[in-house]
Order: sequence, then C-alpha cells, then structure tokens
Amino acid sequence: MRAWPAPDLPALAVTAPPVRVHDTSTGGLVETRPDGPARLYVCGITPYDATHMGHAATFVAFDLLNRAWRNAGHEVVYVQNVTDVDDPLFERAAKVGVDWRDLAARETERLRQDMTALRIVPPDHFPGAEESLDLIVDLIRRLQEAGTVYAVDDDLYFSVAADPAFGDESGWTRDEMLAVFPDRGGDPDRPGKKDPLDCLVWRAERPGEPALDSVLGRGRPGWHVECTAMALEFLGERFDVQGGGIDLVFPHHEMCASEAQALTGTPYAQAYVHAGMVAYDGEKMSKSKGNLVFVSTLRNSEVDPMAIRLALLRHHYRSDWEWTDDQLWTAVDTLDRWRRALAVGAGAPAAPVVDAVLLALATDLDAPTAVVAIEGWVETTLGTSGPPDTSDPQAGSTVRSLLDAALGLAL
Repeated sequence: MRAWPAPDLPALAVTAPPVRVHDTSTGGLVETRPDGPARLYVCGITPYDATHMGHAATFVAFDLLNRAWRNAGHEVVYVQNVTDVDDPLFERAAKVGVDWRDLAARETERLRQDMTALRIVPPDHFPGAEESLDLIVDLIRRLQEAGTVYAVDDDLYFSVAADPAFGDESGWTRDEMLAVFPDRGGDPDRPGKKDPLDCLVWRAERPGEPALDSVLGRGRPGWHVECTAMALEFLGERFDVQGGGIDLVFPHHEMCASEAQALTGTPYAQAYVHAGMVAYDGEKMSKSKGNLVFVSTLRNSEVDPMAIRLALLRHHYRSDWEWTDDQLWTAVDTLDRWRRALAVGAGAPAAPVVDAVLLALATDLDAPTAVVAIEGWVETTLGTSGPPDTSDPQAGSTVRSLLDAALGLAL
C-alpha cells in the first residue's frame, strides 16, 4: 500500500542529543541505541473513520521521534500498518451500506491527505492486513509448528503460556488483564480455550462475514498477529520502538510481543512507547461516543494545518487531555506572532533556542518545553517586554529550519 508524499526536511547545522523515551515495560526513561537504522513500528488506523484528533496526536508524537532520531544522525526505518481486515470496519461498512474494501480505501486516502497536511514523515512501509495475508498466515503456521497455537473448533488461538515473558510489556496483573480483555476484542469465556487470555490468531469463516482464502482455509486473521507479522517482516527481531496509543498496551502490544517472543526467543522491541488519550466533551474521543473532531473537517474549514499541529504539540504526548476549539484559535494567533518574528530575518541569538529545542525533544519528546523555548525567542526578537533583539543576522533562517526539522512546523 502506498503511503503519502514526504515533506522536505531541512538539515540542521548541529547534531541533536541521543533520544530517550519513556518505556512502558520498565516504567522509566531509556536511551534508544539504534544498531544501524532506528527501527520504529506504530500501529495505524482501522480505516472506518479517519483521522480524528486522537489519531493525529499519536501520529504527531511518533513523528517527533522520527525527526529526533534523524536530527541525532540516524537513518530511520518506519513501519505503520493499516488494519483493513477487522470487525469495526466490517460493522461500519454494513451499517452504511458500502463494500468494506471501498470504505477502507476511502478512509485510508483521507488519512493520507491529513498526514500530508500535518507534515508527518511517511512510513517506509505502509502495509495493510489484506495485502499482508501471506505474511500473516506464514507466521501463524510457524507458531503452529512451534506448538504455540491450538484449535478451538475451526478457529486458532495463541497460547500465552508459550511466552515466559508474557505480561512484561504491560506490567499488568492477571486480574487487570481479565478485567479489560472482553472489552478489547478478547473472548475469555469461550469454551475450549486453554487459558481465558489466549488470543485469536485465525477466525474461520462465519456465514455472512467477510472471509479471505488461505492455506488455513477461508477466514481472516486476528488483530494482534497482523502487526506481529508485519513488524517482524519489515523490521526484524528486537527493533527499537513499538509505538501506539496507551489503549494498546494490553492486549494488543502484549499479545504482539508474546507471539513474536514465543517464536524467536528474543524480546520483540527494545522499548514500548505509548501516547495518552484525547478527550472531547469530557470523554475519550471515540466513534462509539460520537465525539470525534476530524482533521479533515478542520482542513476543509480552511484552518491552517500548522495550527492544528501546534495545538497538539502543546500537550506532552504521554498526557491525557481534552481538545477544545479555544486551543486551536490560540495556536492560530501564536503562529501569526511567530511568523512576524521570523519575517524580521535577524533576531535574538538562535544557538540557545536550537540547543533547548533539540534537548527537549531528545528527552521523551517534550514538545511543550520546546514550544516554550520558541516562544521565548519570539518574545525577545519582537521586544514584547523590552527592546527587540536582532543581534543574530541569521536567526530567522535558523529558527525557521529548526521549527520544521524538529517540530514539523513549516512557517
């Protein structure tokens, strides 16, 4: 599947510090130490409705990581999937009376347009589940051969007991897992399972449900094994960062890790990085709540995409927060002030703000601190609280490049 056009990224004259991120599995900051290109897997959309602010916040967060690595001198191999074979997509397509493939294609194209507008660096690999069916089935068969998959009627399940490290990614207790598993795609009460937490890797065809042809028979893969197969194929074992929203910690990322680890005997990823949730009208933004704010709706209202991005950057990626229209209009005003400062050409010394922004982003992608540093430079340059400082003749050009290379703001 094709991704979207890549933005031109300015090259900075300095090298950013090594990147540290918060690792869910250890609960603390870890320094990423890529061996060769930095390798990143981010779980993408199920394309039945895209792209709301929750999606956008997550993808902007990992775009910051991508840029921070590049600014630190690393090449990056980035994979983002599309879960175009899944129950929510089928249910939405049936409800609105369209073919599920047509719905997936339409919403994936809308994602491409939104990501282009927000200047997200595109993934090097952008696989969909349907086009990756052979990869997924091959992984399931290898898990079968390893004795980690068993049948319940005509369906296939992965045995979590096959991975001694099951639970290490989330750090959750068994009771915590069982409490949410039914609401997150699990079926703990199904008769015939060896363990209530075992997850489906192949669902045999049911009457009236979409199904795909494979050597396993007609059916479709489970959600978790899709990502496991794609990550191992494009990134290999023990890649640098597995990313996504905090709601994917369990079961999705836990199951992905365990499926891979049961097969390879090595850790799936070196760090698990999770973005917080975005709320609207007091509740988590979700289709079921009917409280979605879409990037495309704002774009079609002639809102500057850079204002949308700046509004997202003002929140630390790991925080839970609530979207309000006021934040967007504040961002519009802020960008107007920043553009005026950049237009001066000369400005306050750029070196300190470059160092501050790159350090902030290398320290767990701290975009809010980086934004504050930019604000300080703008105020000094424009003389908000004193005489304007235009002592650095190249400041405007340097800060403009910094904004784009580090924060993804093209002004």
